[in-house]
Amino acid sequence: MRKIMSALLLSGLFSASSHAAYEGPGVIAANTTLADILKNPVEDQRVTLQGKLLKKTGKEKYLFSDGQNSITAEIDDKDMQHITVTESSTVEITGEVDKKLFGPPEIEVDHIRLISP
Repeated sequence: MRKIMSALLLSGLFSASSHAAYEGPGVIAANTTLADILKNPVEDQRVTLQGKLLKKTGKEKYLFSDGQNSITAEIDDKDMQHITVTESSTVEITGEVDKKLFGPPEIEVDHIRLISP
């Protein structure tokens, strides 16, 4: 019984640590532009992009553009309730690339910041 408990404890520790990642200063994104992300999407890659939300395309889905390319950005309603954004506002979005099995990638936004109204 003691061996089984030890094995379970160790497997739990290893699986918990496999999801940890450092996301602070010094981390450099592999793709720094929207064009790079669209050309070579990397699942769960952390990104920060500036641009405009051109329109709402569905529940918590927006068309985000950097002025040259566009991508769907998934932004939780709770993250949008404290800012007012129009199609002419410049925003900064931070999140992760969501590589779809079929279709173009999306950005799953963790944080949105208004740069200019």
